[in-house]
Amino acid sequence: MGRTYYFPPIVIMGPGAVELIVPEIMKMNVKKALVVTDKVLIEAGVVEEVTKVLDEAQIAYAVFSDVKPNPTVKNVNDGYQALQENECDFVISIGGGSPQDTGKGIAILATNPGDLRDYEGVGKTANKSIPIVAINTTAGTASEATINYVITDEDRKVKMVIVDPNSIATVAVNDPILMLKMPKSLTAATGMDALTHAIEGYTTAGASAFTDLFNLEAIKVISASLRKAVEDGDDLDARDAMAYGQFVTGMGFSNGGLGIVHSMAHQLGGFYDLPHGVANAVLLPHVVAYNADSVGDRLKDVAVAMGLDISRREPKEINIMAIDAIKKLSKDVGIPAGLAELGVKEEDFPTLADLALADACTPGNPKCPSKEDIIAIYKSAF
Repeated sequence: MGRTYYFPPIVIMGPGAVELIVPEIMKMNVKKALVVTDKVLIEAGVVEEVTKVLDEAQIAYAVFSDVKPNPTVKNVNDGYQALQENECDFVISIGGGSPQDTGKGIAILATNPGDLRDYEGVGKTANKSIPIVAINTTAGTASEATINYVITDEDRKVKMVIVDPNSIATVAVNDPILMLKMPKSLTAATGMDALTHAIEGYTTAGASAFTDLFNLEAIKVISASLRKAVEDGDDLDARDAMAYGQFVTGMGFSNGGLGIVHSMAHQLGGFYDLPHGVANAVLLPHVVAYNADSVGDRLKDVAVAMGLDISRREPKEINIMAIDAIKKLSKDVGIPAGLAELGVKEEDFPTLADLALADACTPGNPKCPSKEDIIAIYKSAF
């Protein structure tokens, strides 16, 4: 059976990649950009690294810097208002998942009527967004590469997963030089987010031989590079490898789907405003253990990609080795051991489970979970 795969039309990668955006913008027949970012990146001087390129090329822009972690519907609406007031006709998003997802939401509203909530779910817009130049500054979400974005509905305290080919960036940029200023904690959280994408993308029900190529490569690269990137943030080679690894898995999971690690983590983000990468990292080994009897020998492939010696080992032992390797990497980079450390409340598990079952990522899980299963996984990760 045939399948459709979606990728950004233009991908620019490697040290100095930001300097190559100008020729691509010139081809777009656009007049003014809305730069979508956050105040932390402005204060860190990261945004200036991009705007000076725009200034030198005399590309007009306005800046919207009110993006918050776990961006909300209001956040997107405010950005769309800024786009209209400044008469901008394309978006340049600078940052990790929050600015990237906000930029997508703004760009979609520019060409599609109604409220962003109308588009929760899969493929509900009619029109392609205005052009997006997505400049990634973290090695985690791969939002610059995917057809997915996540926005919190603050009224329902729910993270809306929007899967929409019309939101994919026109130009995706990964310049590891912009990532050198990331603190250890953010490097760790985003890196474990990327590993979650790769492992979950490889074991999802929607995986294919094509997406497997991306996700296995990402597991290998991230497992070999994340500790180095966390230990020494100025290690450009490690940053470059992480930028590559997270982008590669973005192309994989965007075209194959995810599973209940993300379904469950989305609810933790919506309920408690927790960092998405940290929530994923804590849940990942517990969900992998739950799914282990439904993924064939795929955990064997994960173990090999993570650099483990599995010779003369039985299948169940290999599965345990893979899970232990995930836990060790998470611990080594400083991720909290359990949900209790993050302020999660056990009495909320039934509500979180209901919401997770309704999440757009749940159908991709290789094993169909019940509410009791989801609660049990939350408890095991507590």
